[in-house]
Amino acid sequence: MTIFLIKALQLILCLSLLIVLHEGGHFLIAKLCKVRVEKFCLFFDPYFTLFKWHPRGSETEYCIGWLPLGGYVKIAGMIDESMDTEQMKLPPKPWEFRTHPAWQRLLIMIGGVLVNFVVALIIYSMILFHWGETYVPLSSMTEGMQFNTEAQALGFCDHDILLGADNKTFTSFNSNESVSSVYRSISNASTVRVLRNGREVEIQMPEGGLNLLDMFRSVPPFVTAYIPFNIDSVAPGMPAAEAGIRAGDNILSINNTPINTWTDLQCYIYNLSESLQGSTTADSLRKRTVSVTVSRAQTAALDTLTLTFTPDLLLGIYGQRSTASYYAPIHHTYTFLESFPAGISYGWHTLAGYVNDLKYLFTSDGVKSIGSFGAIGSMFPKAWDWKRFWELTAFISLILAFMNILPIPALDGGHVLFLLYEIITRRKPGDKFLEHAQMVGMLILLALMVYAIGNDIVRFLFH
Repeated sequence: MTIFLIKALQLILCLSLLIVLHEGGHFLIAKLCKVRVEKFCLFFDPYFTLFKWHPRGSETEYCIGWLPLGGYVKIAGMIDESMDTEQMKLPPKPWEFRTHPAWQRLLIMIGGVLVNFVVALIIYSMILFHWGETYVPLSSMTEGMQFNTEAQALGFCDHDILLGADNKTFTSFNSNESVSSVYRSISNASTVRVLRNGREVEIQMPEGGLNLLDMFRSVPPFVTAYIPFNIDSVAPGMPAAEAGIRAGDNILSINNTPINTWTDLQCYIYNLSESLQGSTTADSLRKRTVSVTVSRAQTAALDTLTLTFTPDLLLGIYGQRSTASYYAPIHHTYTFLESFPAGISYGWHTLAGYVNDLKYLFTSDGVKSIGSFGAIGSMFPKAWDWKRFWELTAFISLILAFMNILPIPALDGGHVLFLLYEIITRRKPGDKFLEHAQMVGMLILLALMVYAIGNDIVRFLFH
């Protein structure tokens, strides 16, 4: 329950901040253009509002709604989420949105997207300024990489060191972002370069590329860092200690499955967890009880032990299992001025990667991956981590910026599309057309939201 609350608080804080900034972009430009903003609302407020405040002498009411699906600013003389069509029947007023030039209305509509995009770049820059950047150069990964059977069928070998794909050179492989970048590059490449036994080898990739979703989902992974399995310490009272395993010993196999790396152990545990789905208590205990071949640290003798994984599938063994702990990382610091070009470049490549991956949404597997608040909340860490919080906030801000600018009625991009049509043709779409377009867009978005929430529920119940 504590983990759920921590994730939920991070999600609420992130979305609240980004919604306020997004709507603040519309609000600020509307004010600069002398367009009246009647309401500024965090979250939606159908039927009732949790909190409202109308400062004396202000034309704007500030509210907090109860439905956390977004937020809005109610701009006078505009057909928006409020669907206030009665106002549109009255004579136009000079402070209304509809009476202002199309270029001003266009600026008002892109204000939210612009703010989200700029905020993301600023956050990325400040992350680099405050925390710097820690990475393990691929050239320092002397053990190279570990590849699954699909990758080996293409010509990759364990201990190969990835160098690059086509014209792109790889630099690191120890963070979610760098791993995603490498996977994406490999999936689209015609050739991949690796260092094998001291010489560069070029591997030809299949025509049409690889399916990125399959690469990410595969167990074991398509490629991961090769980190030899070594036990540095054993937790007292846990299965490994109870079975007689000590620090320095090495597990060679579990139920005759070789364990050479930490990835091998993780894959064994994953497969074990899959086999336990729907098992009875007795069946679970039987499957969790395994035969382990151990190499002793002092004598190199081999012992066969029997131990039982905990219900959480833990053994109580620890070692250098991450890339940054096994290989020597490099830490790079940025001055305040250096952080901005680096943050902008990082943000731009992150957005480009996200846009590139959108093509998978139109596949059957991609549609199943669509999620809403549950999927977003699961990305946040179990313990509060400010660095990870700001990284995710910047990433979600980029997503909000891109999704909102899509030319779908009811989104900012839909309004922008109609305004561009007006600017180019000098003909303004009729109010009835805009009303119907707004309703269609809202129905589309509502259907997508219901589907995404349904996917979240299915994942929660069956995974």
